[in-house]
Amino acid sequence: MQLNKEHFEPVSIDLRKAEEIKRPSLSFWADVWRRLKMNKVAMASLIFIILLVICAICVPWFTAYDYYTTDLSGKNQKPSAEHWFGTDDLGRDIFERIWYGARISLQVGLTAALIDLIIGVIWGGIAGFYGGKVDEIMMRIADILYAVPYLLVVILLMVWMGPGVLTIIIALSITGWIGMARIVRGQLMQLKTQEFVLAARSLGADNRRLIFKHLIPNALGPIIVTLSLTVPNAIFTESFLSFIGLGVSAPIASWGTMSEEGLSAMRYYPWRLMFPAVFISVTILAFNLLGDGLRDAVDPRLRK
Repeated sequence: MQLNKEHFEPVSIDLRKAEEIKRPSLSFWADVWRRLKMNKVAMASLIFIILLVICAICVPWFTAYDYYTTDLSGKNQKPSAEHWFGTDDLGRDIFERIWYGARISLQVGLTAALIDLIIGVIWGGIAGFYGGKVDEIMMRIADILYAVPYLLVVILLMVWMGPGVLTIIIALSITGWIGMARIVRGQLMQLKTQEFVLAARSLGADNRRLIFKHLIPNALGPIIVTLSLTVPNAIFTESFLSFIGLGVSAPIASWGTMSEEGLSAMRYYPWRLMFPAVFISVTILAFNLLGDGLRDAVDPRLRK
């Protein structure tokens, strides 16, 4: 078939449509939030953590029981409409004690993570920015502290300060910041050679401004991911220390102490161990899944 002009139609080009913005531009954190929302597992974990915090704050105010009052006439009762999670060997309501224990665990986890964040960012930022002898001295100090077993630190602090939540937080904070410091140090050693640092320095920015206004904000992604993974580690450590008798002492409720008390009665009263163990496991799992989701949303190499 012979082609002629009737077989062709000119294509019209509308320059206004060519320059039309199909999707509004997103900032880095808006794009991270968008990607995180696409991860259903991470969002479910975030919702669970938010509900856990709300219940830990509010539930003890509205229940008819408290975590320390004993009632021997109602000891070791099964879960029922009156006692949703049953009672322990002293007749205390396990449902109330679970939420009070959540306060202890979340307080330890979030406080220890916040202290690790502050110390780790400052220490790692200075070491990574200056490098050389400053980096060598600071990181060798961190290595020495990291080599000290935290159980030994806890025992020494228990003898000196006595058992309690403050002692656990201090023990976790003595060496817990080292991982954060190493992350920040590695990020700053990569970022300090970028062009924007040279531009900021040429405009008169001093070292302090370069570290805290330019370099650390650009390393917030790995910092937030590391922070989200520090919280479950602190919660598990608090539960473990309370389980072996080095944490909070009676009558204060803690998931670790409740697990230790329920272990001896596991054969006849399994709910006493089941509920604190489930809350420890699900809470740690939720924080880890949220941390994995944040890592996928922040790291451009893992984005799909």
